[in-house]
Amino acid sequence: MKYISAIIFAIAIVLASYFLGNAYVERAQPKGVISVTGSGSENFTSDLIVWEGKFSRTFPNLKQAFEDLESDKEIVKQYLISKGIKSENIVFNSVQTIEQQENQYQNGNYVGSIFKGYELNQSVKIESVDVELIEKVSREITELLNKGVQFNSTPPRYYYTKISDLKISMISKATEDARLRAEKIAENSGGSLGKLNNASMGVFQITGQNSGEDYSWSGAYNTQDKKKTASITMRLEYEIE
Repeated sequence: MKYISAIIFAIAIVLASYFLGNAYVERAQPKGVISVTGSGSENFTSDLIVWEGKFSRTFPNLKQAFEDLESDKEIVKQYLISKGIKSENIVFNSVQTIEQQENQYQNGNYVGSIFKGYELNQSVKIESVDVELIEKVSREITELLNKGVQFNSTPPRYYYTKISDLKISMISKATEDARLRAEKIAENSGGSLGKLNNASMGVFQITGQNSGEDYSWSGAYNTQDKKKTASITMRLEYEIE
């Protein structure tokens, strides 16, 4: 009976040593893992434009300055409507008032200032999906000078209203690109692609087409160009079998 117990005990020790040995080997030599980065890009044209400008009046009398500015506002509004811009797309912001002072000096020393008048400024913002129309008007806005309005225009800004759909499409392209890269690497190493362990998305960038614009670590978002390029990266980690 003691002899049989000794045999069973010896077998148990052998089996335990075998399983512990295998566990150590597997831990010391884990399965191969491969990390790849895929990218996707797509060109698109902006479908929303935002354009802003400002006009001003300066006069010693505040009431007269405001009346002159109101007259200019009506001229600007009628001009924009005559060019085909809908009135609901024209937004005038509140009037800003600045007191104009002129510094006085005697023998090169500052002795105070005198009041010169009031400068009143008002800005207007146009937002529209009719990109080509607003572009055209923004180039012709100097015609207001002939109507006695001093109008200062800023360059239009361009946006895309379907950015969420575009981003989903780019993620799909970048993921597929990364998977194909991983399959090729696994094939060249004599293995095959195993399960996906991890996937992470890189920065989503929007730059002007053929602009040479630098990418940003926080994500570039170009608004100066009507034609743009969207790009994104995806990092995937697979097991190699």
